[in-house]
Amino acid sequence: MLDPQEIDELASFALELADAAAAVTLPHFRSGLEVDNKRGRFAFDPVTAADRDGEEAIRKLIGERYPEHGIFGEEHGKETGTSPLTWVIDPIDGTRSFISGVPLWGTLIGLNDGERPVIGLMDQPYIGERFIGRPGGSELIGPMGTVPLKTSACTKIEDALIGNTDPAMFNVEDEKAAFREISSKARLRRFGGDCYFYCLLAGGTLDLVIESGLQPYDIQALIPVIENAGGVVTSWSGGDAQNGGQVVAAANYELHEQALKILEQAAND
Repeated sequence: MLDPQEIDELASFALELADAAAAVTLPHFRSGLEVDNKRGRFAFDPVTAADRDGEEAIRKLIGERYPEHGIFGEEHGKETGTSPLTWVIDPIDGTRSFISGVPLWGTLIGLNDGERPVIGLMDQPYIGERFIGRPGGSELIGPMGTVPLKTSACTKIEDALIGNTDPAMFNVEDEKAAFREISSKARLRRFGGDCYFYCLLAGGTLDLVIESGLQPYDIQALIPVIENAGGVVTSWSGGDAQNGGQVVAAANYELHEQALKILEQAAND
């Protein structure tokens, strides 16, 4: 268990890591850089030098400051430390947005204490916004200053604004049917938001985010941002979401419960 002083120190360090990543990724944004295809879950699974070099910059700084900490990143895998603390990182979440010039990608930096994520940061350096969550609250650090984050009071799917990166991620018929049922009832649907949608949920402008096929580095940094703003993040069965897979994030428990009644029919955990 980290004490408040340690939380403050490590949250400040997360901001330093974001600075290091931004120094590498931003020069590549809208630069026409070369794109490779990892051929993952999708026929086109892009990766760039910005992804690889951004993660290397983060790893280098962690190794210098906290060599005992573990690291788990999308591009370079797991590095086990002697401490239970592990940094879970994705230098560019939303590579499709990145290569398309859309500023909805972000750098994800989470700290797991060995049991669950306790500090989370999403940095969008192009527009200058940082969403950070830790015990005691979440906040947005941006062009308008620092403001606390609070999820919405929406408690009905019929009133909800829902987000999803790409419905093509639902590649099982049960998943497709469950998402269609919720989205057909919702007030508004938005797509293509990557990690940014989760942060908008923490800020109260979206109410539900429903996704599938996530990796731990896709979600761990976002969990503290949402939970410390008053929201809920679980698997589709209501379980722990930190390992990825099918994930639902909701503004509050009432809305979450309604979504689960539909999603749990397609839950695979």
